[in-house]
Parts: sequence; C-alpha cells; structure tokens
Amino acid sequence: MFEAILLTVITASTPLVIAALGELVTERAGVLNLGVEGMMIMGAVCAFAVTQISGSPYVGLFAGILGGGIFSLLFGFLTLTLVANQVATGLALTILGLGLSGQIGEAFVGQPGIKLQPIVFPLLSDIPFFGRVLFSQDLTFYFSIGLVIGINWFLFKSRTGLKMRAIGDNHASAHALGINVIRTRYLAVMFGGACAGLAGAQLSLVYTPQWVENMSAGRGWIALALVVFASWRPWRVLAGGYLFGAVTIGQLHAQAFGIGIPSQFLSALPYAATIVVLIIISHNRRTTLINTPASLGKPFVPDR
Repeated sequence: MFEAILLTVITASTPLVIAALGELVTERAGVLNLGVEGMMIMGAVCAFAVTQISGSPYVGLFAGILGGGIFSLLFGFLTLTLVANQVATGLALTILGLGLSGQIGEAFVGQPGIKLQPIVFPLLSDIPFFGRVLFSQDLTFYFSIGLVIGINWFLFKSRTGLKMRAIGDNHASAHALGINVIRTRYLAVMFGGACAGLAGAQLSLVYTPQWVENMSAGRGWIALALVVFASWRPWRVLAGGYLFGAVTIGQLHAQAFGIGIPSQFLSALPYAATIVVLIIISHNRRTTLINTPASLGKPFVPDR
C-alpha cells in the first residue's frame, strides 16, 4: 500500500521538479518567466498529438520539449529583443498557451493515450520495496534526477554557470566584462521552456496518458513558487517538488478514504500549501534577499 502511494507521489512530483529546475536556470540568468504554465500545457498537447500521430511516446516526448522551447522563444523575443515587460509578457503567454493548446487538442479529446512505459532494470527492480520505486520508472523520472545533478554542477562548478550567475546578479557589470548578456539569457529562457515542455509531456504521457484541456491545472504556478521555496538551489527544488507532490496525492487518497472534509477544500490543498510556504519564506527576508538574483526581472539594453 505504502509502495503504491510512493510511486504515485513520484509520478506527481516529477513534472513539478522538471518545470521548476528550468525556471530556476532562467531566473539565475536574471529573467522572470511567468509563462511556465502556458509552456507546460503546450508541451502536453504537442507531446500527446505527436504520439497519437507517430505511435511513439518517445517521439512525442521530444515534440513536447520542442513545443515548450519554441514557445519560450516567443517570450525571449518579446522580453529580451523588444524589451517588453517580463511579468506582463509571461502572463499573456500563459493565457495564449491555454487557449492555443485547447484549439490544437480539440481533435484529440477522448482518444486513449499511449503511455510512456517504465524502464525496468533487471535484478535491481526485484529488490524489495526500493526496486520498483527507484529502478522501474519512466524516462522523465531519471531525467529529473539527472537535471538536479547537472544543473547543480553547472551553476556552481562550471565557468559558464558562474558567468550566468554573474549576469543574474549584475548584468551591467557582466556586460562590462565582455559577457554576452542577451545571448546567455536567450539560452536560459530556451532551456527553461524546454524543461516546461518536458514537464507537460510527462503529464499527457505518464501522469494521465490522455489529453484534457487545461490539464496542467496550475502546476506551472506551483513550479514558480517552488523556485522561491528552494531559494534558487537545485537540490532544494527536488525536496520541495516531492513535498508538493505528496500534498497533491495526499488529498486524492483522503477523498478515496472518505474523510469527512469537503472535496473542494481537499482539491485546493496543494495551492493553499503553496501560499502558506510563500508566507513562511517571506518572514526570513534576509535569506531570501541573499539568494535572489539581484537583476531578476530587470530589462537589459546594451546601448543604454
């Protein structure tokens, strides 16, 4: 029983971790992208549609990454090239993504999906309890763990990652040192969009292998909150993602057990938990200010 619950928690947490890690890299470069929700839902519909057409969930997974990445290029063009307001642009792209995905996915509503099957490691998957939990998961789970390790190394050990952090902390000084601020931010935005697209693909190919309009259900906003909750640290994103995933699955099991709490309250529990966590974080303002990229959300124009 506990093993089955843990497996569902992992499945529910994986898209949150992947989307939050992509946004973390974007924000470390000094760009605030509030369009994660829109990019996730575009990744979900692209992945499902291409999977249905090609018959391969792996091709669909790539399509989801591509869909999120292309959508992020629109955000990058508007905010980095045209210097539009990052907050307003992100909100607009979220609304656009929700509407456009509904239009694209209309023809696929009600169709049975093709699920991305788990990768089973012989012998290791037979280990009691931990075998199925760790060695019989789908590709997105292993990719999320690899992302945590890779991004942590990139940001704090690599020369390029240190340059990106310098841009996020002071883009004017980084530009004066000869670092290409706009190009680095474009790459960071595209990476964040690709991760959001992959997270969306996991929703339509693993979590619930079907297409349902607005199936991201606010997970993009939770991913944004998760970055702040993690203080822009990859390992904390992993822990926070599983915490929020556990809350999401916990409310589903509470409804199944018939606990005498209104179902509407239980459904709102993950989002209420997000608000509570942000309130708690806001009290420790000193720690938040130390870790927050100083140039976050601030436009940069080399000519000025």
